Amino acid sequence: MLQPSHAREVRQLASPRPIRLSHRLRFAVALILIGLCSCPSLKAQQEVPDWVAAVRRLAELHDWTTAMQIIHEEGARRPGDIEVREWRARVLAWSGDLEQAEKEWNEVLKVASSDADNWMGLAALYRREGRLDEALRAIDRALELDPKRADLRAERGRILRGQNESRAARAEFQRALELDPGSAEARAGLRSLREDLKNELRIGQDNDLFNFIGTNHDEWFDLVTRWSSRWRTSFGGSFYQRDGQDAGKFAGSVTRAQPHWGALTVGGAIGHDNGVIPRSEAFFGYDRGWRLSEDGWFRGIELTYGQHWYWYASARILTLTGMTIVYLPREWSWSLGLTGARSSFTGTSADWRPSGISRLKFPLARWSSGALSGNVFFAAGAEDFAEIDQIGSFAAQTYGGGLRFQFTPRQDVSAYGFYQKRTQDRTQTSFGLSYGIHF
Repeated sequence: MLQPSHAREVRQLASPRPIRLSHRLRFAVALILIGLCSCPSLKAQQEVPDWVAAVRRLAELHDWTTAMQIIHEEGARRPGDIEVREWRARVLAWSGDLEQAEKEWNEVLKVASSDADNWMGLAALYRREGRLDEALRAIDRALELDPKRADLRAERGRILRGQNESRAARAEFQRALELDPGSAEARAGLRSLREDLKNELRIGQDNDLFNFIGTNHDEWFDLVTRWSSRWRTSFGGSFYQRDGQDAGKFAGSVTRAQPHWGALTVGGAIGHDNGVIPRSEAFFGYDRGWRLSEDGWFRGIELTYGQHWYWYASARILTLTGMTIVYLPREWSWSLGLTGARSSFTGTSADWRPSGISRLKFPLARWSSGALSGNVFFAAGAEDFAEIDQIGSFAAQTYGGGLRFQFTPRQDVSAYGFYQKRTQDRTQTSFGLSYGIHF
């Protein structure tokens, strides 16, 4: 039998008692409950409204009239809403109506001066108008509000670049990359600073190892000069060692780039063939790219087409090549190319042979002044031509990849390797290295 004191303790443990909370604990519990109840509304606030998504799509299509119509309708439905006024200012600036955009941004800042986006919008507008000192003050105000945003750093870099402060601009673009390694704006800014380096000289060495013939080697150089934003030339030479024979050639090309139309390249080559390489060549190519989105899966697409004629001592070759390159987030890209080759040997009829290649490029590492990137590829097809040691019809599958190490903005090293398996149990293993310098 329990003693009275023990029985009282058992009843106290078995029966619920009212919980007494301190004032601080009550306040903390209330805050937690309010936060849990408000999560759905917070999520809804973070979702992009349908009208904003529609305006973005129309802006990408440069349909300013329809975009402004949506904004006017939304403004009538929500008078005085600051988000509507912000989008009106953006679309006015994007469409080129800078005077009205400036008025709108200034009105917005009277109400929402603590929003870094609004200061950045005004800074970008001042930069486009050439009012760089005012632009710098506006972007500095934005950075005071949010110093760890990559897009603000990139905009400050563009402003400094406009003031011919190349070193400071480069530091801002690099800072933006440190904050966001996938920033396309920062990478474009760094590339624009390299435009002052008009020349690129690249030298390289290639090696081919076969299981049915001796090793091939060649050394080459190529000098590309950008005379202006529209004109570019290339001149280079290659020196071959093929099956105990020495040969060499020199090649050159001219490229004309036209905004909204693309780039056209024409060129040719001539050399001392010694029976193992083409005696002469001619080619042309066309390249056109489109920007698709700033934040979608497909950032841009590029289409290229080229024709190349080879005149051997005993053969005539024509190749038609088309390539599609899709640009993905964070500097990834995927390309797919198809080639048709028409071969005509002395005493034989012409014959067409197809081949194709797929390549994936991707970044591996990045730091303040350099980057490491890589690629992998697969190719398959058939051909009737090559150098003297490969003439004859064969099919092959090729597996390979490469690395590019940019250790300063002016210098880089690239390497590649691939393995090719052919019909008749023949194989080829190739590798090479090149060094580039910009000046």
